[in-house]
Amino acid sequence: MKKIKFLFIMLIGILLIPSVTYAAEDTSSSSEENKAVNVYFFYGNGCGYCAAAEEFFDSIEDEYGNQFNLVMYETWYDEDNADLMNRVADAREEEPQGVPYIIIGNQSWNGYTSSYDEEIIDKIESEYKTATDERYDIMDLVDGIIPASEEENSNAGDIAVVITIVLVAAGVTAGIWFARKKAS
Repeated sequence: MKKIKFLFIMLIGILLIPSVTYAAEDTSSSSEENKAVNVYFFYGNGCGYCAAAEEFFDSIEDEYGNQFNLVMYETWYDEDNADLMNRVADAREEEPQGVPYIIIGNQSWNGYTSSYDEEIIDKIESEYKTATDERYDIMDLVDGIIPASEEENSNAGDIAVVITIVLVAAGVTAGIWFARKKAS
């Protein structure tokens, strides 16, 4: 009987370890890096307007780089990205009018001209000030797409915890069974 109590206490202790470890990992997700706003940039290789827009984003990198992630999709030579751009436009209930097609939060820009610069910077800043869980992300509405904010947060940790719990429970059950069999 003492062995069974000991095994039961060990099981409880082992099952609590992954929960405590996992909670410690979760608290680090509010880092400055995770707070950055996703800027979706659909472009075509060889497009002059796209190159100008990309130069603009490069030029604001030093001042605003910590506030945004530039997520780029080449659409002229990549059919999957072209399809994604069309699905994003459909989700936004608008017609894509070529590239560049830039989306920040709930606002989009078709084409590019330097007159958009201040608007884009203002939108990045306002989205950055919005709590991450309250932000609008178009990729949440597009079927089959993992939002960029979740791409980094894999489910591998959750799966490992479940597998560990199952293996520990099976081991303890086998230990109890062998202990009872030996005692009788």
